[in-house]
Amino acid sequence: MIETASWGQRIVALLVDWFASILVVMLFLGYRGWAEDPAAGWYTLGVFVLESSLLVAFAGGSFGQLATRLRVLRVEGGYRPLSLPRALYRQVLVALVIPPLVFRPDGRGLHDMAVGSAVLTLDSLRKGGQ
Repeated sequence: MIETASWGQRIVALLVDWFASILVVMLFLGYRGWAEDPAAGWYTLGVFVLESSLLVAFAGGSFGQLATRLRVLRVEGGYRPLSLPRALYRQVLVALVIPPLVFRPDGRGLHDMAVGSAVLTLDSLRKGGQ
């Protein structure tokens, strides 16, 4: 199996996604609305789950993962993109926080094991001939 992405790479991608989600919410609410609305954090989480699910299914990674050269692919039966339902399920599990923190030695968390995926670097995919 190709080596999975490091924790550092995943965290950077997550931070990029989270800040992008905050900016999207700010575009709709304005800065003051975002800062004063007690539900703004929930809006941000919703944008994060929606954005990352759609992009994982249709582009192979969330905005942050694409920007940091990571890809989320199914590992069962060859490396291929996740379907939209699997991507949505995976991202809901990521939003719950705990599943990504429980992981196997190969770096795959419960969220990845649940849908048969792995976060791989674009470089390792190219080197692996996939």
